[in-house]
Amino acid sequence: MTTETLVFDDKQTLVDTAARRFVDLIGAAQRARGVASVVLTGGSNGIAILASLADDSGDIDWSKVDIYWGDDRFVPTGDPERNYGQARDALLDHVPVDPARVHPMAPSDGEFGDDIEAAAADYAATLLANAGADVSPQFDLHLLGMGGEGHINSLFPHSAATAETQKTVVAVEDSPKPPPRRITLTLPVVNRSKAVWFLVAGEDKAQAVAAAHAGADPADWPCAGAHGTEETVWFLDHAAASALPDA
Repeated sequence: MTTETLVFDDKQTLVDTAARRFVDLIGAAQRARGVASVVLTGGSNGIAILASLADDSGDIDWSKVDIYWGDDRFVPTGDPERNYGQARDALLDHVPVDPARVHPMAPSDGEFGDDIEAAAADYAATLLANAGADVSPQFDLHLLGMGGEGHINSLFPHSAATAETQKTVVAVEDSPKPPPRRITLTLPVVNRSKAVWFLVAGEDKAQAVAAAHAGADPADWPCAGAHGTEETVWFLDHAAASALPDA
């Protein structure tokens, strides 16, 4: 597994570079196997890369991309906080995806109603159904944003979700960042991904970036526990990279 840290002058260059590499990676996976799989993330950078791909996604065959989410807020369907809705607005409504290959997490007004545990179990079943002989797919790419305290997906420091080693998907009832109720993939699933990419901008993220690069305890800094089986890439602006030793 290789780890690469790329530092850019500004957020837009970061996003544009990540989008071009997304096209290359997903295109290569499709040429090798006919299909590809990606886990999307929310946040400003995660949605910005999707908007960039809506403008130019090269030779990606979107009808042959399996699309998942690393987490989502357990809120009603039309809530603007929902990662799925933001992804649809930024990209999915503008490219020819196969609806059967798009796998959103259930909203709080969906078929499971307000039962967040049932909704999380359903997403775990979705992963299992698409996993071949294992408990979850080996995703070609897992995109990650990151909070200033190092959270990824809805895995926060010193939380049961971050410590989970068996379940692939868990419900979060007490997220310190609102809204409090969320559904998230766990670190064992993230770490089955061939490529894990961090999209991080801002000086408020610098301490977490440095901690992850120094091999911190994932209980303290969940970002430190995420890595790809083939590559881990950090896309950073100068502010986010400012606490690294060679910055």
